[in-house]
Amino acid sequence: MSKPVISVQLDEVEILKLCRQKINELLKEVDAEYIFWDTAELKRRTCMSWNFIQDNFFFDERFPKRKVGTKWYFPARETRAFLEQWILEQPKG
Repeated sequence: MSKPVISVQLDEVEILKLCRQKINELLKEVDAEYIFWDTAELKRRTCMSWNFIQDNFFFDERFPKRKVGTKWYFPARETRAFLEQWILEQPKG
């Protein structure tokens, strides 16, 4: 007696499209959790040291930042948009 064979075909392009959509939805949810980042969050989100940030883009006039008292704050959405543009402007190594 032979066992039934089941065949499944997957559209890899469609699967990748669905995964990207879900990832984008999750990223929007995570971004919605924070209105502002502080320096610790900025370093965590970029995986960069404070010295690297200061040496490479902190003083760029397009980089959104505000100092409140002694702390720096960065509007989350605008900072993310800036960083996405900034990385594209960097020379390929």
